[in-house]
This record gives sequence, C-alpha cells and structure tokens, in this order.
Amino acid sequence: MDLLSKNPWINHYPTEIPTSINYEERTLQSYLKEASEKHPKKAALHFLGKELTYQQLYSSALKFANQLTTLGVKKGDRVAIMVANTPQSVISYYGALMAGAIVVQTNPLYVERELEHQMVDSGAKVIICLDLLYQRVKKVWPKTSLEHVIVTGIKDYLPFPKNLIYPFIQKKNTGITIDVDYGRNVHSFVNLLKTGEEKEISLSFDVKEDLALLQYTGGTTGVAKGVMLTHYNLVANTTQAIRWMYKMTPGEEVVLCALPFFHVYGMTVGMNYSIMHASKMVIIPKFDTKQILKGIQSQKVTVFPGAPTMYIGLINDPNINKYDLSSIEVCISGSAPLPVEVQQKFEQLTGGKLSEGFGLTEAAPVTHFNQVWGKRPTGSIGLPWPDTDAQILDAETGEFAKPGQIGELLVKGPQVMKGYWNRPEETQATLQDGWLYTGDMGYMDDEGYFYIVDRKKDMIIAGGFNIYPREVEEVLYEHESIQEAVIIGVPDPYRGETVKAYIVLKENHQLTEKELNEFCRKHLSAYKVPRLYEFRDELPKTMVGKVLRRALLEEEEEKLKSSESDDQLKSS
Repeated sequence: MDLLSKNPWINHYPTEIPTSINYEERTLQSYLKEASEKHPKKAALHFLGKELTYQQLYSSALKFANQLTTLGVKKGDRVAIMVANTPQSVISYYGALMAGAIVVQTNPLYVERELEHQMVDSGAKVIICLDLLYQRVKKVWPKTSLEHVIVTGIKDYLPFPKNLIYPFIQKKNTGITIDVDYGRNVHSFVNLLKTGEEKEISLSFDVKEDLALLQYTGGTTGVAKGVMLTHYNLVANTTQAIRWMYKMTPGEEVVLCALPFFHVYGMTVGMNYSIMHASKMVIIPKFDTKQILKGIQSQKVTVFPGAPTMYIGLINDPNINKYDLSSIEVCISGSAPLPVEVQQKFEQLTGGKLSEGFGLTEAAPVTHFNQVWGKRPTGSIGLPWPDTDAQILDAETGEFAKPGQIGELLVKGPQVMKGYWNRPEETQATLQDGWLYTGDMGYMDDEGYFYIVDRKKDMIIAGGFNIYPREVEEVLYEHESIQEAVIIGVPDPYRGETVKAYIVLKENHQLTEKELNEFCRKHLSAYKVPRLYEFRDELPKTMVGKVLRRALLEEEEEKLKSSESDDQLKSS
C-alpha cells in the first residue's frame, strides 16, 4: 500500500506544508536565547501596559535559573509553577528549563487536596506561586518534598501607578489579605531576580529522552496523572504549529495569550510558539472579554489561540462592534468542539480565519488541525499534522476501521509522550506499539478528514442505542437562543441511561422546555432527543473553558443518593 492510500489526508496538504519535517534536536530554552540574539530590542511580551524585550526576558530567565541552582536545584529536579498568565510565569518556565529542571505546571485553582496530590506525585523540590495562593501552599507543604517556595504577585510586573493601586483592588475583589512569612525557605521572586547572576549554565541534554515537562491531565475522568513530555516532544509540536500556519512571519506576529500557560494547549500554541517564532505575546491573566477586545485592538493581535467558550463570550459581548479586530489573521480553536455558528460569526466579526483542531495532553497536545487557508469540512477536526499517523480502531474486530466506521482514535508521532510519571501499567495500557490510544471515538472519511463523535467514556447507552453527546450538542447550538449546551447520560430504570441537556441561554433570550423539545425532535432521531432539560446561568468549566461533565455527573449522583435516602425514610 502506497503512502497516499494509507494516509489519504496528505492529498490535501497545500504545497507550503511538508508531509515530513526535519525537527531540530534542541532544548526549548535554546529558542529563547536565539530570539534574544536575533531580536534583542523587540518586545517579547506585553502585560497590562508593561513590556519586556527579548533581551530583558532572556536576562531575567537566566538570573532565575542561577538562583534555582543556588537553592540546590539540579538537572532532573522538578520545579512547580503555580502562577496565572504573567511575565513571571514565562520567566519561571524558561528559567527552570535553563537550570535543567523538569517543569510541573500547576493550576492556580487547585484546592489543597489536588495540590498535595500533584506535589507528592511529582516530588517537586521548589514551587513558584502567587502571593494570593501562598497560604494554600503553606498548608500542604509539610506533606510534600518541597524545600523552597518562591512568591510573586500580579503587581510585581505592572507599570506605575497600576502596581500601587492593584493590591487594593485585589483585596477588594478577593477579600484575601496577603500574608507571606518570608524567611530562609520562602523567597521573594523579585528579590531573587535583583541579586541573580546573569551567566549561562552549562548542561548537556539528550532532548529525545530528557523531560522538559510533567503536565498533569485535568483529572476530569479520575486522578490526575503526570504526562512525561520531552524537549523533543514539545519542540516537534511547536514546529508543526509553525509550519501549519505557514503565512505567519517569524519576528513579526502578535499572539494573544489568554489561554492559561499552565494548560498544555496555551503553553504550546501560545507561549512556546511565540518564543520559537520570536513573536510578541499579549498576556492576559484571566479571561475577560473587555480586556481581550482592548488588547486585540491596541496591540494589533494577529494570532489568537483560544477555546470555543472564549469565542462564544466575545461574540456575545454587547460592545464587540466598538472595537477594531481587523488585525486578526488566524484563530486556532481547541479543548472542546467548536460550534459551526460560532466559527462563522467570529470570522465575520474579525475577517480572520478560525479553524478547529484536536489534541490531548499526552500529545503535547496537537495531533489534528483543519487547514487555515484551505478546505474545512463542517464538524471535522481536520487532518493529522506532518509526521503524525492516525487510525480508527474497530473495537469489535481489533482491526483498523474502514472510512466512515466509528471506533477509537489512535495516533502516533514525534509529539507523543514518553509515558505517565511513575505509572508503568497505565503507560503500557495507553501506549501500545507506538500508538497512543486517545479514548476518543471518531471516524475518518474517504478523503482523510477526521471527526470526533465523543469521548469513549462519555458515550450514552440508552435502550441499547449508542448516543454521542457531541451530536446532540451540535443540534442544540443551532438554536438561536442557546449560548452553551452540554449533554450527559443520567441513570434511568427503564432505558439504563437517558439523555439530559444543560442549557445556558443568551442574554435577553427566553426558551421553554416544550419549545426546545419540539426543536430537538425536528433535528434528531427520537432516541437521541433529551428527556430532561435544565436551564442554568453558567456551566462548571476548567480554566481553559472545557465543560466539566464529571461535575455534572457527580451532581446527578448526589441527587440520586438523596432521593434514595428520602425513599428509605418514607418506607421506614
């Protein structure tokens, strides 16, 4: 079988995108050094009015690396970063890599239990955290292997007079009084940089074997696992992103970084992409539509990686037409399915291209993407990236499925993880013969375009029928009054499971359960129509905008337990 028959998707690659790339065997941090040498005076990042040049960013990362070494960090030690999108998060990330450490990205929203699990599991030696989070870190510290805590605050990199005003605004909004007991093992980030040496640290790396990152899976389906990503994995995936967006010019682009850097998607297509491409990062600490719209207009953003919830939030902002968004050329959407209506509306508003892709933490994260300047079939996650093989596994036969058949998506490529940290059995179950078993159900069409129908674990079996939540959600998004929708399966004594829809309506829109049910019956087979509807003001989400189905399922389980308890009390 020739390559075109085996991998039909490469028929659709434009001449500008190679089917295979010669990846540089370099460390991630070497790209920051290169950018500082080629573009020393160019702005590397913009943060709420404050800018750092590439020369300043490299110098800060180098000083931080030397201070980590002074604190006893050696090659292979784990350094955790629990910071929102700020200059400090970029400095800490690249500084830790320069010191030879393995970065552990930590979600600032973690509660103590989650934080303790990650610190114990990773064996992190140092953590960099926001001052707002210090007391949380302090409580779990004795149960971990942490030796040092480095504390920073949003105000540390704000321009005057914002840096003086911000602490008062922060206290008003959070109610938290900053109380950090600096001492021998608790350090000020700013003070460390003031006294840090600016000398290069000489270390040797095997980029295909040495880890750059322990990226913990979201834990939406169980206990979070540490995904081991090498320098080569991350360099390869970032290189693939650069080659896919071939019209973007090195050293000239402006990238909106509103996706959290502690999430692998924001880290790769936001931070690492910007550094490798010598682009300017417009860093947004948290999702705020006004701040994002102002940032796009004032900084002339050209590249906007985001999640569907971000684009939904922006197109529903009543003031969006007051801003000039015409600088946007490319928007890349991931982390959740992108409704067609959202794609079309956002492209109308900006004049740029919004394309959907697919990935997972275990693949650094991107494996598939729609063409930015080419064919984009409705509902497709696109084509596998260069050097990325993809197949659909038929669960019944154990063979690769034919086009159109639904099965589990398997991927293979240079971006695929080394394995799970300290979990050999789970690694063996997920990585087989070089194939990464994604747990996502989908199919490939005759032309080589891939489609995801749902997570293997999310599939609903009602009355013997397989129902994929994404298909039902796509129909719901077609309704003009619906802003967000999510489908889950809830226990049903007769059908086994039944379909429940959670709905968030657009502002000033009204919709009854009866009207929605009639709408669904026009567009779905009877067995797929939701039997239960619940209207909400908002849905539980991760920081990157992915709806937490698990949280909704847990709510339903609690309701069921409570109902059973009430029944028992009545019968007694």
